[in-house]
Amino acid sequence: MIAWDALLKQAREPELIAWIHRTRESGNCEKRIQSHGDFKRWNTALEALPCPEQPTVQLDRSAPSSHFPQSASEQTALRENLQGLHPWRKGPFELGGVHIDTEWHSDYKWDRIAPHLESLKDKQVLDVGSGNGYFCWRMAAEGASLALGIEPSVLFNLQFDACRKMYGQTSAHLLPVGIEAVPREFAVFDTVLSMGVLYHRREPMDHLQHLQQCLKPSGQLLLETLVVPGDASTVLVPEGRYARMRNVWFLPSADALCRWLERLGYVDVKCVDISQTTTEEQRSTDWMRFESLPQCLDANDKTLTVEGLPAPRRAIISAFAAA
Repeated sequence: MIAWDALLKQAREPELIAWIHRTRESGNCEKRIQSHGDFKRWNTALEALPCPEQPTVQLDRSAPSSHFPQSASEQTALRENLQGLHPWRKGPFELGGVHIDTEWHSDYKWDRIAPHLESLKDKQVLDVGSGNGYFCWRMAAEGASLALGIEPSVLFNLQFDACRKMYGQTSAHLLPVGIEAVPREFAVFDTVLSMGVLYHRREPMDHLQHLQQCLKPSGQLLLETLVVPGDASTVLVPEGRYARMRNVWFLPSADALCRWLERLGYVDVKCVDISQTTTEEQRSTDWMRFESLPQCLDANDKTLTVEGLPAPRRAIISAFAAA
């Protein structure tokens, strides 16, 4: 499941190789994955997927695609096995002619962040909280020498493996670990992305500092997170749930978030986008049949959550490690 050898083969720097070994030791990956109660069922669906020899692959699309010859019955089986990895949250994907209409239109988010990313050509990128690795494929298409995601969810890692069977080996990789397993003493990445993670952290300042410690001097952090309206002193701490999510701890304003980053020593800190999350961008589909954003908003006032709090809006912050 975890292509450690392929990952190590792509690592060009001794410090990155050391980072990979330390992360593997800290994450206890293989044992944790195989002990998951649903692993056998999910892995059966994964193993039933075809592994085409010479697919036609286009990663630089809103739905990264892989096409190869199939009969109608083979494509039906492909769809059924991909559905065996339900729910699909990030995407969309186009695999063997099967369009996976995921909960999130992650391509909308990519279109917002891409103009603000420094060139990824030949760069080493870390995507924290990567989900099924959608953004890793998009960054591989931009020429990253290593587009590495970390994501503790076993299911999302298996979804990534499903895509990798269709796309073949690229510079994209996903490791089944959380940020806690990432060593702090190796500044090995040119770019770090953290999207949809910060508000789930009990210690947001520590998370931001941990990301900083992963960056090379002058490396770029691109941070995307929930924010609320307000000035540099505004921080919402939900009393209970937020948009029906249990583990939301801190929702700062964009100005407050920029101040946090500056206090930690980041430079050239800028809020480059604030967007209201719409029910077109996040919703239930055949590939994610549980409740989604429409069920989390007030039925009579879509500017509020069901708890009466400001409806989700997300900021994108660009910042850099000191030279």
